[in-house]
Amino acid sequence: MKIYTRTGDAGETSLFDGTRVMKHDDRVDAYGEVDETNAWLGLARASRLDADLDAHLVEIQRDLFALGARLADPAATIADRVTKATLRDTDVARLEAIIDRLDTELPPLRRFILAGGTPAGAALHVARTVCRRAERRMVALQPPVDPILLRYVNRLSDLLFVLARAVNHRAGVPEIEW
Repeated sequence: MKIYTRTGDAGETSLFDGTRVMKHDDRVDAYGEVDETNAWLGLARASRLDADLDAHLVEIQRDLFALGARLADPAATIADRVTKATLRDTDVARLEAIIDRLDTELPPLRRFILAGGTPAGAALHVARTVCRRAERRMVALQPPVDPILLRYVNRLSDLLFVLARAVNHRAGVPEIEW
């Protein structure tokens, strides 16, 4: 199978149901933001994170593929056929549990902090902002997306903030307050 298809040479792409849309379509933009979030997580992982944090990010990257697949499927046909493209309330609860566990090892947050720190911490801060942008794109989609997708991405941005703090804290890099 070749990586190029030439079907997008005129600025169009296909959704899962075969519908052809322009590459600037809101839905394509939304799953593009999710893909960018995933790429930033890959950059953070390339910094050799602690094994427990890396394992969480691998699982989140898989979730983001599922999320992107769901966004590329406005007719909701893939969810019934492809179980790995399903996100559930248990996935949101998993993110919350990670947040709660990591929060116990972090100093209390008293002020806003500036993004930065280690390369992995900074990449996670960027991933958080891209994740928030994906959420804004998703909220605007018509037909509306499944509410679980919005809950997941909302919680994910919270987790990415906590992960950035945890990575920097574990590396002994102090936070710079605003």
